[in-house]
Order: sequence, then C-alpha cells, then structure tokens
Amino acid sequence: MPVSDNRSLPNPLDFFGDLYPLMDNRSLQRWLDVLPQQLQHVLVDNPHGDLDRWLAALKRLPDIPVKTVNLDVSAVGVESHECLPDEVRHDLHRELKALSPWRKGPFDFFGEHIDTEWRSDWKWERVAPHLSSLNGRLVLDVGCGSGYHCWRMLGAGARQVIGVDPSRLFLVQFEAFKRYAGKTLPVHLLPLKMEDVPESLKAFDTVFSMGVLYHRRSPIDHLLELKGALRAGGELVLETLVVDGALGQVLMPEDRYAMMRNVWFLPSPDTLLLWLRRAGFRNARVVDMAATTTEEQRQTEWMTFNSLADFLDPDNPGKTVEGYPAPLRTVVIADA
Repeated sequence: MPVSDNRSLPNPLDFFGDLYPLMDNRSLQRWLDVLPQQLQHVLVDNPHGDLDRWLAALKRLPDIPVKTVNLDVSAVGVESHECLPDEVRHDLHRELKALSPWRKGPFDFFGEHIDTEWRSDWKWERVAPHLSSLNGRLVLDVGCGSGYHCWRMLGAGARQVIGVDPSRLFLVQFEAFKRYAGKTLPVHLLPLKMEDVPESLKAFDTVFSMGVLYHRRSPIDHLLELKGALRAGGELVLETLVVDGALGQVLMPEDRYAMMRNVWFLPSPDTLLLWLRRAGFRNARVVDMAATTTEEQRQTEWMTFNSLADFLDPDNPGKTVEGYPAPLRTVVIADA
C-alpha cells in the first residue's frame, strides 16, 4: 500500500521518549546529554532511503490485543486472546514480510512464526548457562541486530536493556515486536555504533558484544570501549570468530572471509584471552566453542538472500569459499 503523506508516518524519535527518564541518573547522564542529538543526526538529518517504507509497514501492522508476552522462550513471542481472523492474519503477515530480511530470531507474532536466518536461540542457549545472574542488572548489548537477545536478557530478569546497532531496519523490526510486547518495557534499541557510546561511562553491570569484534579494524580499541562502558566488577560477554592455533596466531583475510568484506582479525582463543588481559580485563575464560553450521545460519522464507551454505566450499565444508577455515565461534566471559 503506497503512503502518500510522510507526515502520517511514525516519528522514529518518539521511540525513545520513555528511555530518557530511565537515563536521567548519574551513571548515564553523559550519554543522555548527547543522545537526542545523535538520534536526530541518524534518523532525521541522514535517514536511510528505505526508512519511510519500513515505517509505513510498522504503521500498518494491525491492532491486536495481547494476552501473553513470552520472552524466556526460544521463539520470543506474543499471544492473543483468541485466534486471529484470516484478514487480520493476512495483514500481519504482509507487513512483517515488508520488513524482510529478518536475520536474528526467531520471533512469534500471534502464531506467525518468523524463521530468521540465524537460530539466535541456539547462541543464547550456549551463552546463558555461563552468565552471572542478570536479575536487576543494567545491560548493554553491542551489535544487537533486531534485538532478539535484548528480549532474552529482559526475560532473564534484567532491570533495563539498551541495544546498539546502526541498522535502521533492525530498529523498525525491534519496534514492530515492542509495539505488541509493550511500549513501556525497559528495553530499547538505539541505531548507533559502539563508538557513539561516550567513553568511560562505567555504567553497565553486563555488556554483551556478540559477533562484532571481527568487524573492527582495531579489536583492542573495541575491547577498551567495552571495558569503559562497564562498572568496576561488571561482566563482559564476548562472542566472536576464532581460528584454531597457538598463542599469538591471528588470521587476517586477504580480502573477504566467508564472502564478508569487513572481517579483519580472527585470533586463536589464547590470543583473544591475551588481548582481553592487555585491555585490562580480569579472569577472562573461554566458556564455549562451536562451529557454525548450515542448520544455525541458513536461507528461510524470511531471509531469501545467500547464507552460510553459499559461503562454504561446496567440496569441503570445513573451508570457506576463499579457502580459510570455516566459521568457528567462541564465547569468553571476563570481569572489568
């Protein structure tokens, strides 16, 4: 359905109105001082070309009374009091499809199952057993995608969750779920990068960085940024690509890795632990190691572009198409 009057679209700056009072405290005040200007710059002064189209789909989502919000389950979801009429279900499906591709999930909107490219619930199942309790914690999720793990963190008892990811599509996908789950829930996705978080906030009890480190040209700087966001004694949860190897070994791709251009450094696990120690973290330990499979990352109805199967050597799935070792991911926990 075309939208003829952009003034009727949701104002994305309104997504954050209830966040500002939550940030009006000593630990987050420096960020609150600059955040409205940051959001104005990203969403109004330099909007994505498709933002109006995505906001139009968000506006057209049907109004559906919510009976139950399920956050501590594999498919984060909302349920209605009764079965949806066919017309409402059709409209719901159409507008959610307009927000494709859906990469991180899965989600369940009133029985409309969004089978995302990534089974992010598998990652959460690997990470969650090793976390300090999130009950009552202020949490930052860096590179949060569409916010799937933010919802799981809230479901695990976090007091407040702030996710940062520069994708405007991820923001609108997040807001689509929040529309039904509850607009006043203490969870927000900011369309920003970690570099936009003020240095040395020392505010968060737990900071997650999952799937980000290998995209950074300076991984040590990223680790220092993460440490600066944590309060003394806070916990870092780092998940990243690694390679088998000894202390000091690092893979730097010549050009692409698994068809991704923006992959810079894949350290061995021992090298990663050394980086963390050099960045000032304590008690850094590997708690999980898992090869990424084509069952965990794949094409679906909701993400129809190339996925992991296209990025691996068809004759040797233990290698990428470039000849590098296939994706191997580790989870490291460390104390600030």
